[in-house]
Amino acid sequence: MIDAALKTLHVSCIVVWIGGMVFAHFFLRPAVAQLDAPARLRLMHDVLGRFFQAVLAASLLTLASGVWMLGRVAKQVVQSGGNFEMPLAWTVMAVLGVVMVAIFMHIRFVLYKRLGRALAASEWTAGGAALAQIRRWVSINLGLG
Repeated sequence: MIDAALKTLHVSCIVVWIGGMVFAHFFLRPAVAQLDAPARLRLMHDVLGRFFQAVLAASLLTLASGVWMLGRVAKQVVQSGGNFEMPLAWTVMAVLGVVMVAIFMHIRFVLYKRLGRALAASEWTAGGAALAQIRRWVSINLGLG
């Protein structure tokens, strides 16, 4: 029962994260491109702020549930007298997950704050540059996902 709950939580968090990136990158961004810079930057800042709160929770829950599931399997193997070796696919998934979370943290705590500072100072060019960097890193994370 707990295995099913952990897998459901894990996959649901990934769907929120990846699905949100797809929506923002392929649907929202092109639609707001028609707006003037101040309106576009403010809208994206507000939308990303809400999205990043959800992704912060989703990314941490994804890591926690993944580690918990790995730990449960390792414990079962060891308790049955075996020697646990993580399969290559699991190792790749875990490494990519950690890299994606690190990239997200950079986006959220460096680039998004840069966007906020630019908006507060009405520096539209700097805000556009920050948003372009966010888009670039989101694209990388989307590719890794």
